[in-house]
Amino acid sequence: MTTLLRIDSSASGDNSKSRQLADAFVAQWQAQNPNGTVVIRDVNAKPLPHFTSETLAALFTPEEDRSAEQKAIVAIGDELIEELEAADVVAVSAPIYNFSIPSTLKSYFDYIARAGRTFKYTEEGPVGLVNKDAYIFSASGSFLENTPYDHQLPYVKTFLNFLGLNVRDAFVAGGQAMGEEGDKAFASAKGRIVEAV
Repeated sequence: MTTLLRIDSSASGDNSKSRQLADAFVAQWQAQNPNGTVVIRDVNAKPLPHFTSETLAALFTPEEDRSAEQKAIVAIGDELIEELEAADVVAVSAPIYNFSIPSTLKSYFDYIARAGRTFKYTEEGPVGLVNKDAYIFSASGSFLENTPYDHQLPYVKTFLNFLGLNVRDAFVAGGQAMGEEGDKAFASAKGRIVEAV
């Protein structure tokens, strides 16, 4: 059975344009995969703890020596990584907040980036171990794509590729605070989804 893992991060709920783009993609994907399963990981609704010195200490402590608290910390990442590994396709929806991704999504990325599990170091450099297709759904108040102010989309692509995820496409709706131009950008991004799935 094919599984789609959807990761949402916007704080705007149903008003979120990045979520609405992801909604359109999921609907199209389900039409193509009627027996498929959609797993939703909403890091806004259920935020993860920030990655701290305690998190790092827990990961570097041998399993047999971990305290109960350390085991609970490592278990957070284990669950997220297992969920990612079980998926066949990954969809990431994210707004641009202050030129980058929401901190809730950054925490998620911190937990799933684990050496020896989702990537490894080799003599030729790091190699991603998560071999799946991924799609990105992005929205912003102004038009930031392909400008020096966009630290979101390039970063998300880089991170996913680092883990071995193949970013098949990114659907971007800029100008969402700019009236008619933003409406056109959203309609254009949503229209491309139909063609991409």
